[in-house]
Amino acid sequence: MDTIFNGFVPGHQFLICVDSDGCAMDTMDIKHIRCFGPCMVKEWGLEEWAQPVLSRWNELNLYTLTRGINRFKGLALALGEVNRTCASIDGVEELDVWARKAPELSNGAVEDMYQKTGLPIFAKALSWSRAVNEAVNTLPEEEKNPFPGVVQGLRAAHEFADVAVVSSANREAVEEEWNRCGLLEFVDILLCQDAGSKSHCIAQLKKKGYGADGILMVGDAPGDRDAAWENGVFFYPILVRHEAESWEELRKTGLEAFRVGRYSSYGQEKLRQFTENLGGR
Repeated sequence: MDTIFNGFVPGHQFLICVDSDGCAMDTMDIKHIRCFGPCMVKEWGLEEWAQPVLSRWNELNLYTLTRGINRFKGLALALGEVNRTCASIDGVEELDVWARKAPELSNGAVEDMYQKTGLPIFAKALSWSRAVNEAVNTLPEEEKNPFPGVVQGLRAAHEFADVAVVSSANREAVEEEWNRCGLLEFVDILLCQDAGSKSHCIAQLKKKGYGADGILMVGDAPGDRDAAWENGVFFYPILVRHEAESWEELRKTGLEAFRVGRYSSYGQEKLRQFTENLGGR
């Protein structure tokens, strides 16, 4: 899993990590509303409760402080609620334990769990995840684009910093989207679901010699914030429903504060706005 990091050599003293879905790419809503939730309903035969189940899926994964969690963590949360309120889900407790404790959450990891345990819940989780990937791949390309200001923001960042995509999404989808939209020219390393957790990716990049104040994580979800915190690096939030404004402020204000060493107090105010935006206190 770490071999992808071996060939990366820093070109600058600063590193800016950027999440993809819902942060740089305006793809998070459409993927959850039209792919993740409906595929879960189909895989577990939840059509009778489709409306409340889908509404709750979207709330958990898009509009609250659990926004942006790994797909298998989101699945375990959603199925846990289904099990308590709608229909019995065999094996949901085992899925929940695995999703909370496994060092890697990917198709390969869930397939390994099925091979080890023989529990149908893991086979169904893999089937669901593959169906999601197929559904995402069939979404019209014209509906998967960067938020306004992303190109300009990445270009400005790349002028003085290395840029890493750090995403929990499927690598093939991320690479296709960023390449098609002309974003990869501003990227030095692409790290996705198969590279490990976001925290793990930042930790590996940190070993490359960046200073304590030389790494900034740009993201839209608490998982991005937590990955930054766990590694003692800065975090800049892209606010849900205010993405274009967030990217403009990053380009005009945030990047300069980061570059000249004045990010700490600025980042605290951005963190307050981020928590408030997702309904936290």
